[in-house]
Amino acid sequence: MKVAQSTAKSRARLDERFSEMQPVARFTPPVRGWIKAIREALGMTAAQLAKRLGVSQPAVAAMEKSEARGTIELATLRRVAEALDCTLVYALVPNKPLDQTVRERARQYMRRRLTPVEHSMLLEDQKVAARDTSARLEEILRETSPRKFWE
Repeated sequence: MKVAQSTAKSRARLDERFSEMQPVARFTPPVRGWIKAIREALGMTAAQLAKRLGVSQPAVAAMEKSEARGTIELATLRRVAEALDCTLVYALVPNKPLDQTVRERARQYMRRRLTPVEHSMLLEDQKVAARDTSARLEEILRETSPRKFWE
């Protein structure tokens, strides 16, 4: 139970931080990548950036192409960011709140576990009320480790 509560608090804190990052479309990189866009906006040549990085100009061109393709390594991107006097921001931003995702998984988990029981109760003319199902979901969320929802 403590694990479920701790995980729920952590999820809520993350959801709060992620809400500040919406809409994520504002973080979409330029077509040619951030490196080239920022370098050019600063009026810096590839040769000048290469010198700051201690690499060759063709290496900078390769980095820019690699970033545009989405294959650049984070360590390389961090080095380039520092050379451009920038801060690399790296984040995985969920498409919907984490709590919503966990609740959806909990509903699926509950459905798998309760469908046979509900079927038996229905055969005995004892239908489960929707409010009972909703209350049971809340109970499962409070008492069950979310790890079980992903099995």
